[in-house]
Amino acid sequence: MSLSDSRVLVLAADLFEDSELLYPVLRLTEEGANVTTASPDGAAVTGKKGHGPFPVDAAVDAVSADDFDGLVLPGGFAPDALRRSPAVLDLVRAFDLAGKPIAFICHAGWVPISAGIIDGRRATSFSAIKDDMVNAGCVWEDAEVVVDGNLISARHPGDLGPWLRATIQALGGSVS
Repeated sequence: MSLSDSRVLVLAADLFEDSELLYPVLRLTEEGANVTTASPDGAAVTGKKGHGPFPVDAAVDAVSADDFDGLVLPGGFAPDALRRSPAVLDLVRAFDLAGKPIAFICHAGWVPISAGIIDGRRATSFSAIKDDMVNAGCVWEDAEVVVDGNLISARHPGDLGPWLRATIQALGGSVS
């Protein structure tokens, strides 16, 4: 089953981990999803390895969780900027409250921490933020992908394949 009726929001900011933004956008588009990218101010973003400027479709305060079926949060250093935006945190909380898939990888675990949605839930992240995750109440696991309800997490770019397969399945698609 394709994702032809799915709408997915990808949040980005400067210094995103290049593969963790590009691969989900391309893979989800390949599956037929309508992918929208948003940054806090609606401006194009540049990856930490220099990809960019990567165009975005909207500013975060111009999008609503009601208009999407799922959310993707790439890692890198971008999550440190994203978690400082009240509009981003409100949006993440709205996706969680609605039970919609929230896929995050690497350092993007900082965003669910700051949104206050990780306490008591299972997830993984890049090892450097394990203490942050645990201190926020997360039941942290060292696994390539951890799915806990609507949360889909992965550790690093080496886990992109399993993470996107789990994300596609959470959005109602099938993968081989």
